[in-house]
Amino acid sequence: MTADTSTPEGAIERLRNAMNEHDLKEFLACIDPAYRSAQPVHPNRGFDGQDQVEKNWTAIFQGIPDFHAELLRGATDGNTVWSEWHWTGTRSGDSPLSIRGVTIFEIEEGLIVSGRLYMEQVEQDGEDIVETVRHMADG
Repeated sequence: MTADTSTPEGAIERLRNAMNEHDLKEFLACIDPAYRSAQPVHPNRGFDGQDQVEKNWTAIFQGIPDFHAELLRGATDGNTVWSEWHWTGTRSGDSPLSIRGVTIFEIEEGLIVSGRLYMEQVEQDGEDIVETVRHMADG
C-alpha cells in the first residue's frame, strides 16, 4: 500500500515501507536531491546530497539482506517529524544488527529535505547506570 505523501507523516511511512521492501528506487524517491544529513552525536558523519544516501542504503540493503525498520512512534510539528525507530537484521557476517534511536526529518512537498539522526547500536553488555554516571561525572 502506498502511503499518503501529502502529509509529513505519510512521507515517513513511505520511507519505512521502502526500507522494509528494500526498494532503493522508492527510498530515493522519498529524499530531496539536496538532502542535508546531520548526526549531532557524530559530527563527522554529516553530509549533503542524495548521492551519499544512495551509497549508504545500497550498502545497507546488500549487507543486511533481512533489514527491517520498525517505526515505534512519532510526533509532528508543522513540517518536522520526530520518529523513533528500531532497525534490525543480520549482517553479512551473521552478526545481529539492532539499532535504536530517533530521527528528526524536515519534509517539504512530500520529500525529506533534511534529517538529524540519533541512531545507535543497542549495547547489550554495557555499563549500568551507576557506572555511566560515574564516568560522566569523573571524566
